[in-house]
Amino acid sequence: GAPMRFGIALLAGGLALALTPPAAASGTRVSSQYQLARKTANLKPGEWVWAESLAPRGPVLVYVDLDRQLATVYRNGIRIAVSTISSGMPGYETPRGVFTILEKEEDHRSSTYDNAPIPFQQRLTWKGVALHAGNLPGYPASHGCVRLPMDFAKLLFATTEMGGTVVIAGKHGDPYKK
Repeated sequence: GAPMRFGIALLAGGLALALTPPAAASGTRVSSQYQLARKTANLKPGEWVWAESLAPRGPVLVYVDLDRQLATVYRNGIRIAVSTISSGMPGYETPRGVFTILEKEEDHRSSTYDNAPIPFQQRLTWKGVALHAGNLPGYPASHGCVRLPMDFAKLLFATTEMGGTVVIAGKHGDPYKK
């Protein structure tokens, strides 16, 4: 029926998008909470805002909102960055839960998807879920990873540490089971 055709079309479209190179994204660096809030209010796919000077030191927490397709970075409890994301498409939903950064690799290649480049990978599970740079069509289109704009992924990679915390929440994904 129609839902099945839609699902197959969505899957085919998502797979095609997954294999295309990351789109040119645009980011903005700001220096005040007001500017951060104002710029964050209307982010379009591929856009991000970064304001690391608001909290130059302290523990980092990344909060991924699957419903809003946004990642927010907090340092020492203060919001310092927000980016659009693309999470897992239907059938490959990004799991929800509290994760630890298990591995960081700047030039990772996928062992599952034809050696595809996975720049600025930060592994969250040993079953292939990670934060990394990738295509951002404006909706969930990955195979379970959280895709970020290239420049944002690079900044985040430099900001997080091994063992850092990533919270993934929202109704678009089942709780993670090891």
